[in-house]
Amino acid sequence: MTHEILKGLTFVKEKGGLFYKDVRYLLIRPETLMVFQKGMEEEIGERASQILFRSGFEGGSLSSKRYREVFGLSDEEIIHFMLEMGTQIGWGRFELERFDPIEKHIDTKVFDSPFAEAYRSSASPVCHLIRGVLAGMASIVFGRELEGREVLCLAKGDRYCRFEIM
Repeated sequence: MTHEILKGLTFVKEKGGLFYKDVRYLLIRPETLMVFQKGMEEEIGERASQILFRSGFEGGSLSSKRYREVFGLSDEEIIHFMLEMGTQIGWGRFELERFDPIEKHIDTKVFDSPFAEAYRSSASPVCHLIRGVLAGMASIVFGRELEGREVLCLAKGDRYCRFEIM
């Protein structure tokens, strides 16, 4: 799939919006989101990561449902499609490390996360939106709500971000 998602984006002038298969997307600088994230962390502490996770979860589950309906994709195809989409819309280079439908477990690496790059240095993982999207996607695929952990993060000095969804 070479830039098929980017080729499928349409601009609707009357709405001032970018759409892919009738789903609206927007372009925003990662630094904008990280200022928002850091502000939330300063104001409400650890709950900020939970809110960002839930936001990503909502987007990941809605997109997975939509693309299952539109394309009739199998569970594994949904995962590959969503990871490719994440790469093509600029969320870093996604690489599926493990898909286990029996244990209901997905491990994913993300190289060059724009969230981690914009956040800069952190003692703990910062890619809560990606973690949420992956958990939302996996929850649709496996038919039950799942949680996720970011066990490696570029912002912590790791080579890439790594997510375990189970």
